[in-house]
Amino acid sequence: MPTSILATKLYIPPARSQLVLRPRLIERLNEGHPLGRKLTIISAPAGFGKTTLISEWVAGCDRPIAWLSLDDGDSDPIRFLIYLVTALQTIAPNVGEVVLSLLRSPQPPPTESILIALLNEITTIQDNFIFILDDYHLTDSKEVDNVLTFLVEHQPPQMHLVITTREDPNLPLAQLRARGKLTELRIADLRFTPAEAGEFLNKVMGLNLSAENISVLEARTEGWIAGLQLAALSMQGHQDVSGFIQAFAGDHRYIVDYLVEEVLQRQPESIRNFLLQTAILERLNGPLCDAITSQSGGKARLETLQRGNFFLIPLDDKRHWYRYHHLFADVLHMHLMTEQPDQVPALHQRASEWYEQNDSPADAIRHALAGADFERAAKLIELAIPAMSKSRQEAALLGWLKSLPNELIRARPVLSVAYAHVLLDGGEIDGVDDRLRDAEQWLGTTADGHAQSGAPSAAMIVVDNEAFYRLPGAIAVARAGLSLARGDVADTMKYARQVLDLLPEDDHLNRGGAAGFLGLAGWTGGDLESAHCAFAEGMAQLQMAGNISDAIGGAITLADIRMAQGRLREAMSTYEQALQLAKKQGAIVPRGTSDMYVGLSELHREHNDLHAATQDLLRSKDLGEHTGFPQNRYRFPVAMARIRESQGDLDGALDLLDEAERLYVSSFSPNVRPVAALKTRVWIAQDSLGEALDWVQKNGLSTHDELTYLHEFEHITLVRFFLARYKSDNTDNISETIGFLERLLKAAQEGGRTGSVIEILILQALAHQAQGDVPAALVPLQQALTLAEPEGYICTFLDEGLPMAQLILEASKRGIMPDYTGKLLVAFEAQGQGNVSASPIPAPRASQSLIEPLSQRELEVLRLFKTDLLGPEIADQLVIALSTVRTHTKSIYSKLNVNDRRAAVKRAAELNLI
Repeated sequence: MPTSILATKLYIPPARSQLVLRPRLIERLNEGHPLGRKLTIISAPAGFGKTTLISEWVAGCDRPIAWLSLDDGDSDPIRFLIYLVTALQTIAPNVGEVVLSLLRSPQPPPTESILIALLNEITTIQDNFIFILDDYHLTDSKEVDNVLTFLVEHQPPQMHLVITTREDPNLPLAQLRARGKLTELRIADLRFTPAEAGEFLNKVMGLNLSAENISVLEARTEGWIAGLQLAALSMQGHQDVSGFIQAFAGDHRYIVDYLVEEVLQRQPESIRNFLLQTAILERLNGPLCDAITSQSGGKARLETLQRGNFFLIPLDDKRHWYRYHHLFADVLHMHLMTEQPDQVPALHQRASEWYEQNDSPADAIRHALAGADFERAAKLIELAIPAMSKSRQEAALLGWLKSLPNELIRARPVLSVAYAHVLLDGGEIDGVDDRLRDAEQWLGTTADGHAQSGAPSAAMIVVDNEAFYRLPGAIAVARAGLSLARGDVADTMKYARQVLDLLPEDDHLNRGGAAGFLGLAGWTGGDLESAHCAFAEGMAQLQMAGNISDAIGGAITLADIRMAQGRLREAMSTYEQALQLAKKQGAIVPRGTSDMYVGLSELHREHNDLHAATQDLLRSKDLGEHTGFPQNRYRFPVAMARIRESQGDLDGALDLLDEAERLYVSSFSPNVRPVAALKTRVWIAQDSLGEALDWVQKNGLSTHDELTYLHEFEHITLVRFFLARYKSDNTDNISETIGFLERLLKAAQEGGRTGSVIEILILQALAHQAQGDVPAALVPLQQALTLAEPEGYICTFLDEGLPMAQLILEASKRGIMPDYTGKLLVAFEAQGQGNVSASPIPAPRASQSLIEPLSQRELEVLRLFKTDLLGPEIADQLVIALSTVRTHTKSIYSKLNVNDRRAAVKRAAELNLI
C-alpha cells in the first residue's frame, strides 16, 4: 500500500503551560548550529524529559522546525524516507516531490541516489532550519542507520539535525565528536538539580514539600523526572508525606512499578479501566478510545488526563491525538496483562476493526497479530499485498507473514506465493520452494507443469480473486528466479518461458522480468547472442512498464555480454546510450550509473587510454560519493587494479583485488571473472607461483575438467599458471597444455565468445614461443590480431609483456598486419619495452643505491609527500584505501631508512627519485 501519512507524527508537541524552565540546557541546544555542529544528540533512558526539553526549546526558537516522531514501523527504510521528506515539506512545501514519487514507485532507484537528490533539494532551502527526530531508538534497522549516516555525512550547512533517543544510534558519533560537529546532552545533563526538583514538585505538581523532603526525593530518584512526577501524583492527598517518601527506594524500574501502583489505586474504577484498556494503543484519540473501551466520552477523558499530568503527550496542536509516555504505557500494559488478560484479544480486535474502517490497514494488521487473531490478519495481509509490493515494503510484509502460523498460510495460495517472492527478494532462498509447493497443491499442478486456471477450490481460502487467477504466472516468475539463484540454467529458462506463455502481452513488468531471467540464464550457460537478445527484450519491456531505472541498470549486463563477445565498440555504444538516457532523468541518478563508468574504464584501459580509464573511475567514485555506491561495489577496485597492472604496480593491484574480494556480493548475474582468479593472474605476473599453485589446488582445477563458460576464465588462468611454471623450470608437459588450449578454443568459438578466443589464441602463440617454435607461434597470433584489430584491442597484447612484444616484432617483420602490429609496437615502446630483442630497460641508477627499490605506487605516494595533502586526501587523489596509503608509507620509510615525511622527501631528492 502506498505509505499513508499519519499527520500526528509530524506535529511538534506543544510546550506545557506549567514546566520547569531549564535555561542551562536551552543554551547548550542554542549553541550547536551557530558553532557549525551538524548534530545534537539527546540520549537518556525513559523519563528524563527529552521530548519536553525539545518542546520547550522549539517554542522559543526563531528558526523553522521540521519534526518527526518515530515508531517501530519506521524501521523500514522506504517508510522512514517518505516520512522524512514529508516532515521537511512542513517547512519547505516544494522540497522532495520527485523524491516521494520515486520512493513510491514499483522499482525505486538505489537509496543513496534518492538521498543525494534529496540533499540537493535541501540545499535550495534559504533559511537555516532544524530537523528533529524524536524517539530514534524505536527504529531497529541497519538500513535506516545507513540512511541517517549518509545524511549526516553530507548534510547541507543550513540544516541542523537533533535526535532524541534512549540509546546511542549507530552513527559515526566518535568522528563527529572529534571534529567538533556534535552537541550531546546525556543523563548527567538532563536530571533535575535539587532546585529544579523543588520547583517541579511544589509549583508544577502543586505540592508543599519541605526542603528536606525535596532533598530526599531528589536523592532517591537521582533527579529522574518521571520518578518525581509519579511520586508527586502518588502523594496528592496522602496524609503521611514524609513516611511515603521514606517508603520507596531502588532502581528506576522498581520505583515505576511501585509508584504507578500507587497512582492507579487512587483512581476511580472508570478511569483505571480506561487507562489499562487503552494501554494497547500506540496513539490515542477520542473515537478510537470509545471503540476500544465500548464507552463514550473518550475525548473528554483524554483532555482530563492531560490536564492532570498523567503522562499523556499531545501529538498535534488541536489536542486530537495523544500518546502515553512510553514508560507509563509499559507499566499500564503490564497491569492490564495481570488484571484483565482475558480482555486483551478483544481489545486488539476492536482496535483492528476501527483501523480497518478508518483506512489504516497496517495498524489494523498489527493489532490483529497482537491479538493473535491470525485469520483476520491473514485476510488483511492478502488484501494489502499488491500495494505493499508496489511501494517496495517487502520487509514489513515479510515480518507480517512470519508472524502467521504455517498451517494458516498453507491454506492460502496467494499468501504462499507472496511469501515466496519476499523471501526470494531478501535472499532467503531456502524456504521459497516449500511456499511455492504449498500454492501449487491448490492449483492442481506440480513444479514441472503449467498451473490450471480454474476457480479456487472450496478447501482453500482466497480473499483476492484477481490475485488468485494471476498465480500461475507469479509462481513461474518465482521459480525462474529461484532456479537462477541455484545456478540451474535449464530450469531458469523453462520457467521464464512459462511466464511468457502465461502472461498477457501488456504485462510489461513481469514479462520484462522473465525475459531478463532468460538472458541471465543464457549468459550463465555461455550462449551469449541469445542471452543478449533476451536481456535486451527484457529491458525494453521494463522501460515500457515505466521502470526506467532498472532498464538503464540493465545496460551493464548488455555491455558485459558484448565485451565477452569481443564486440568492444558495441559495448562502448551501449554504455554511452544508457548514460544519455540516465541524464534525461533529471536530478535523480538512476541505479547502475556509477557502474557504467566503471565499465567504460575497462574499455578505455583495453584501448590503452589509461588517462581516460582513470577519469572514468574518478567519475564513478564521484557519483558513488554523491548518489550512493555502485550496484556492484567490487567492480570499482577490480577496474582500478587492472589500471595498476598496466602501470606495473602489481602490489597495488593485489591490494585493490583484496578489497574487491571483501566487497563482492553474489547476485543473479554469473560470476564469470572471479576475483580470486584475477589475483592468481597477478601472482603469476609476480612469479609468485606458490600462491598460484595454492589457488589451483584449492579449486581442484585440471586440464581434464569438463569445460563450461562459467569456469572458462579460471581454466584460462590455469593455462597461464602452467605456462609460467614451464618457463620457470621446464617441468610441465607443455604438449598437454597446448592440447587443453585447443579444447578451450573450440568451446569459446562455438559459443561466440570472441573475447576468450583472442586470449586463448595469444596463449597458444606464447606456448609455441616457449618451445622455441616461432613460426608455429605466429599462426595463432595472426588469428588473434585479425579478430582484435577491428575492435581496437591493445592491452590484451601489452599485458603479456616482453615475450609478446618480441612476437609482434617478428610478425611485423614478416608483413603480418603491418598497420596494427606497428601500432602495438609503438604501445610497447611507450610502456618501456622498446628494445624487444633484449631485456627490459634497467631501472634508473639512482634507485640502485637502495637495497630494495621503490615500487611505482610507492613513488606516487612519495611524490605527494611534497604536498600538504594528508593521508585521507592522498588516498582520494590516488583512488586507493587509506590503509593502503599507510602500508606504502611504512614501506617507504623502511626502504629510505627515515622516520617521517620530511626526511623521506629529502632522502628521495638526494637519490633523484623525485
